[in-house]
Amino acid sequence: MPLGDFAGGEAGPGSSSIQAYLTLLSREIALAPKAPPLSTIYIGGGTPSILSPKQIAYVLEILIDSFGIQNGAEITLEIDPASFYKDDLKEYISIGINRFSLGAQSFDDEVLARIGRRHTSFELFQACEWVENFFRKGELSSWNIDLIQNLPDQDLTSWEKQLKEVLNIHPPHISIYDLAIEKGTVFAWRKGRGELNLPSDEIAADICALTSAMLKDAGFSRYEISNYALPGHTSRHNRVYWSGGGWWGFGLGATSCPWGEMLERPRTRAEYEKWVIKQESLGIDESLKPGKKSSMDLDELFLVGLRRREGIDVEQLAKNWGWKKKERKVFLSRLENAWASSIEKGWLVRKGSRYVLSDPDGMNVSNHILVEMMLWWESLPKIAHSLPSFSVRL
Repeated sequence: MPLGDFAGGEAGPGSSSIQAYLTLLSREIALAPKAPPLSTIYIGGGTPSILSPKQIAYVLEILIDSFGIQNGAEITLEIDPASFYKDDLKEYISIGINRFSLGAQSFDDEVLARIGRRHTSFELFQACEWVENFFRKGELSSWNIDLIQNLPDQDLTSWEKQLKEVLNIHPPHISIYDLAIEKGTVFAWRKGRGELNLPSDEIAADICALTSAMLKDAGFSRYEISNYALPGHTSRHNRVYWSGGGWWGFGLGATSCPWGEMLERPRTRAEYEKWVIKQESLGIDESLKPGKKSSMDLDELFLVGLRRREGIDVEQLAKNWGWKKKERKVFLSRLENAWASSIEKGWLVRKGSRYVLSDPDGMNVSNHILVEMMLWWESLPKIAHSLPSFSVRL
């Protein structure tokens, strides 16, 4: 359902399709083995705010029946401007949503049209005002706004204006992502034809540095590469993922990793339905029950952990994963060699066995550092990639 259609999940266009999907979703969740109550819930992907509050409540009820929810749990709903009304927000809050993540992308109408967004800056400002009012009244525990930097034709002046706009709104959490051009998209086609006037590497670096400086001056802490929060407003849900903890994921295209066991769902509706039916024929997957050892590769733990402000303790992670002292000494010394240039440039800071990305320089070139890590992992003997039988659970 396109953004901005005010789909009206129960009675609007596509309502029967939405209900059929929710039924599939409930069938999948019912297959999950029993586990401790949930401490965070994140309803996202696509435009979940086209669902009515009643339909969101239905999803929450399924999760409560299957797992239970801890007191004080963080329950987040992604919302897109022009896909909801003020009364919808009030009803979402009444059923238990206590954090909203607003997909703004930009406050510039020309930019929004260029990147294919259906909402306008007016609708965005209106949505921000509604959410902020609920937050100020104490009806929300927090909220987040998403922006995209390094868009076509963007320069330092236009980006500074965007940052000033968002700071004037006073959200307690801001997520800022670089433009990602996916293969097969219109943007990829236009880039191939030389029709995208993207910022140069130098301007992009200046834009990233400006972002870090302005948000820091405004009291925000950069606790992850793309995320800035005022004290007490970090996303608890995302920090579980970046810390290498387990999480459940349900629905089309979702990935779950409850005990370190990765499981991906199909990305098309037809294949997802076939997948659910197959899982029902198999019953509960024993490998997903509590107590199983982690099978998340060590490089994945490094990959997600290094995104955080506190970085990673490579020695401790490798020890927990199962490498003996000799293996850690040999293999981790190779990693330090792979990162030598980044350390010398100040992008990566070593504190004992802990590595931390510097801010802003290290975080702004994080992809380069992560690629160095992946090349290190691939260069190791295959036996080093195997999870030893004596490994411990995360």
